[in-house]
Amino acid sequence: MELKNVRLYRMVHVGNVPHVLKHGITHKHSHNANPNFINIGDISLIDTRSKKRIIVDNGDDFKFGAQTIILGNFIPFYFGVRMPMLYVMQNGGNFVQRATPPKDIIYLVCSVDHFIQAEHTYYFSDGHATDHYTTFYDMTKVGDLPKLVDWDAVKTAYWGGQENLDIKRKKQAEFLVSGDIPPEYIVGFGCYNETAKANLQAMGIKDGKIKVIPNAYF
Repeated sequence: MELKNVRLYRMVHVGNVPHVLKHGITHKHSHNANPNFINIGDISLIDTRSKKRIIVDNGDDFKFGAQTIILGNFIPFYFGVRMPMLYVMQNGGNFVQRATPPKDIIYLVCSVDHFIQAEHTYYFSDGHATDHYTTFYDMTKVGDLPKLVDWDAVKTAYWGGQENLDIKRKKQAEFLVSGDIPPEYIVGFGCYNETAKANLQAMGIKDGKIKVIPNAYF
């Protein structure tokens, strides 16, 4: 995997897309935040992330005085699709308020290269952000990102069972971005079926930026 080809994926409710098209992907504390935001995630995990402080040590266990950040201060992306969280979003459970049908879940797709070129502040991890086995890296390590992320784990279709806990952890590696993300950074929109695609087209999104990817859902 070449760095310039790395794509980032964020799942949102289709009802949030009009706001995204106008204001971009906004942080909940932004003055441009969506007052009518439709949440489809795990509210308990969101609350945990709002307080969770992690160490960015770039893989150096003996890096004393390493920088720390609060997860909730950043907009998170995955490096792939069909994540464990998507299953809960679609089916309910945990602390997801209600199940969301796949046709109403949209992938916002961005490119790592955009954030590098624009000199955004960002960090990335090699696994689930709240897992203590996960390592976080800063912008100085972005050149190593293609080898630090386990792409086989990211793309795997199966992660069940105790024997696959580390695969599940690595599948959920993240890219964290500081501040709002302009709408022009979104290179594509992924959706479940042709009906969902037509809905996006009705919002003014050009056909070439929409991809129907049913295998990215459960």
